[in-house]
Amino acid sequence: MKTMSVLGSTGSIGTQSLEVAKKHKIRVAALSANNNVRLLAKQAREFDVQYACIADESKAYELTQLLEGSNTRVLSGHEGLMQIAELDGVDIMLNSLVGMVGLEPTLRAIEHGTDIALANKETLVAGGKLVIDLARKKNVRIYPVDSEHSAIFQCLQGNNIKELRKIILTASGGPFFGKKKSELENVTVEQALNHPNWSMGNKITIDSATLMNKGLEFIEAMWLFDLKPEQIEIVVHRQSVVHSAVEYNDHSVIAQLGVPDMKIPIQYALIFPQRVDCPTRELSLTDYGTLTFEKPDFETFDCLTACIKAITKGGNLPASVNGANEEAVRLFLEKKIGFLDIGRLVTKCLETTEYKEITSLDDVLAADRAAREFVMENYKKIN
Repeated sequence: MKTMSVLGSTGSIGTQSLEVAKKHKIRVAALSANNNVRLLAKQAREFDVQYACIADESKAYELTQLLEGSNTRVLSGHEGLMQIAELDGVDIMLNSLVGMVGLEPTLRAIEHGTDIALANKETLVAGGKLVIDLARKKNVRIYPVDSEHSAIFQCLQGNNIKELRKIILTASGGPFFGKKKSELENVTVEQALNHPNWSMGNKITIDSATLMNKGLEFIEAMWLFDLKPEQIEIVVHRQSVVHSAVEYNDHSVIAQLGVPDMKIPIQYALIFPQRVDCPTRELSLTDYGTLTFEKPDFETFDCLTACIKAITKGGNLPASVNGANEEAVRLFLEKKIGFLDIGRLVTKCLETTEYKEITSLDDVLAADRAAREFVMENYKKIN
């Protein structure tokens, strides 16, 4: 029986990963959540976990009360996350945390020799070189959970990656595909959170609306599959049925298809290389009838453009655009800036950030911190 831990267990990916664990009898040793203390306590009791960590330390006492009489030990804050990352006897840690907070526990788990099922984009966007170098050194596997990266990973099975010509990274286009900047000036938070295909957390849903999400995935793909920027083509595919594809040197293209349900890539990451029944519906191509593919609008969705420019230059710049975006999305969700201001702030931060090499976690954190400070100093005067 495989044993797993889940960081971010009360979010969309976390709850679905526990569905998969229950169906396939994967033992769950530890869980963490940001502040949803009641759901975390319910999950901890259901799976009889060793540890439950609540990031919001002010809720640790409440979690302790809710778990009174159970076998679960309560942890809290950053140190609690680190303890889970270093837990003995865990085969794979699923990281579905949102934001930069996911980087350090990933590094700590890899250092401990634990395989990673990765759903935290910032881990590779901001700290890609550190993570990949350490994973190679420790002989640790990183299994992608994002549907697009899982699709690429699946399309590579049984093939020689050296024969890969390029990958085709599909994007839903979000709720505003086809719109121009003049039409997006007065977009509300509620409109931006109305994704056409996927049910996700607020931050990733806004990232999908700005296409920042696809820019982050572009950067992730370079690290996961050791690619150059010119080996990645982004294609807008509104139906979210073709999750991504790989083109080989003979111009054969192999794609992975399925209904838009995250349990499929989650299950593949957790029980690779097995393929067994998944708790989701089957794909019927005739129900869809038509699948469409279009080019992205790089001018309107400047977050996407900024990400590609950042990883092409490298160094601290991917961490900078990621940090600027996180802070800008927070301000937008708080209705302090407009929708288009997210892209303006990310682009301006990239343009004004001096390139520096990344050699340590401190370098990544410094780049992230400087980007957030830039946004807070400039968001009122960005228009």
